[in-house]
Amino acid sequence: MIRFAVIGTNWISHAFCQAAHTTRLLKLTAVYSRTLDTARSFAEQYAVTDCYDNLEAMADNPDIDAVYIASPNSLHASQAELFLKQGKHVAGEKPLASNIDEVRHLIEIALANNVVLMEAMKTRYLPNLQISRETLPSLGKIRRAHFSFCQYSSRYQKYLDGETPNTFNPEFSNGSLMDIGIYPLTAAIELFGKPEQVSASGSLLESGVDAHGSLTLKYEGFEVLVSHSKVSDGLTPSDIQGEAGALLIEQISDCRTVTRIIRGEAPEKLGITQPENTLEYEAKAFAELIQNRQYQHPGLVATQIISEIMTDARKMIGVVYPADRSS
Repeated sequence: MIRFAVIGTNWISHAFCQAAHTTRLLKLTAVYSRTLDTARSFAEQYAVTDCYDNLEAMADNPDIDAVYIASPNSLHASQAELFLKQGKHVAGEKPLASNIDEVRHLIEIALANNVVLMEAMKTRYLPNLQISRETLPSLGKIRRAHFSFCQYSSRYQKYLDGETPNTFNPEFSNGSLMDIGIYPLTAAIELFGKPEQVSASGSLLESGVDAHGSLTLKYEGFEVLVSHSKVSDGLTPSDIQGEAGALLIEQISDCRTVTRIIRGEAPEKLGITQPENTLEYEAKAFAELIQNRQYQHPGLVATQIISEIMTDARKMIGVVYPADRSS
């Protein structure tokens, strides 16, 4: 059994812990929060008594094998580095770090210490994304694709009211692309690989982060449009268009349904029914990487491609984080 700790006590931490326990390979043994009371409140729901408000103390605990990091984006890199250097395996919530320099640095540390580093990007590990990949040849020559994730943020009204919630604050390495644009971008990279060329556009808020935007990924013979927004809702599925037919993917972050439509034929449902908590797949992948001592794995390659694209895209639209200046 892999004993893991969690950093952060928000809803995504609960989702990961619940998913981890369903694998029967991972067991939550410690919780960190900025305050002990918050850590204890979270921990008691999992019968865990080992709580911390000091990260260095938790990293020194020999009874912790791995850590799941779900803190604000700007803290991911420094926290991951601390635990990697202590020989702990790390699953860092997406995005793994603020920019490509931080990502490369973390990978170097992980490989040097023979520990697993994994970006906790659920889309990458979904069965329905794999089914989509296997279906591509049946669509004929691919000509276009559009992957979209647009979701009105529950915190946007606070921003409009004059507050600066983390999700709209560049100090926390946030914004539309980093928060939700990474999902459709991940799907595109997993299905088609590294593009030959990337262009980006977006609309900035006064705080300095992007409210919404798009990426155009150019491949040989076709291009992929990636759309994202935190200030509007998108209601259409993502699609891949080939000369013989098209593939529709509902809710690209979870790939809830996959439908193939070959020209002249009736629509065909291909996707399986995935569990409501789709983090189960990433949790299992993390555990298996640790069990197999697979420190260099395909997820790291994809994470670097995606981080490099997002770093370049932010330069194009003018989003700058503190981590960019230090890099």
